[in-house]
Amino acid sequence: MAKREKKKSFQEALEIPETTVLDENPSVAGLRVSLDEIKAFEGVKGYIMRNTTSAAIDLNDPSKIIDYAILSSSAFDATQELAPIFELGDAKEILVEGKNAKMLSVVTDGNKISIFMKKNVDCEKILKKLHIA
Repeated sequence: MAKREKKKSFQEALEIPETTVLDENPSVAGLRVSLDEIKAFEGVKGYIMRNTTSAAIDLNDPSKIIDYAILSSSAFDATQELAPIFELGDAKEILVEGKNAKMLSVVTDGNKISIFMKKNVDCEKILKKLHIA
């Protein structure tokens, strides 16, 4: 099956609306409030947050949910594989920068969060809002 066909079948199977919360846990409520405030920052495109019991997705462009989810998951997976090789220890923050955009991924309190933004957005401001910096 071609990549485009796979992507379309995933989207059809999931039928995820712009904002999705599955099995919301009260312990992540404060984190979701912070993420909603971060999403309002200029240049922030949205976020994906997941843990073992819940997931939340809020993106400006819901047609790219699968793309963003694959990027987020791949970054976390690659970090787990590469951290021991380069003796990085536990990587709590991952920054992936492209030509015009970047993704900040963090692990906090068992939650994996990826925030997607334009390249000029200040990551330190986001980390402070998440009470990580």
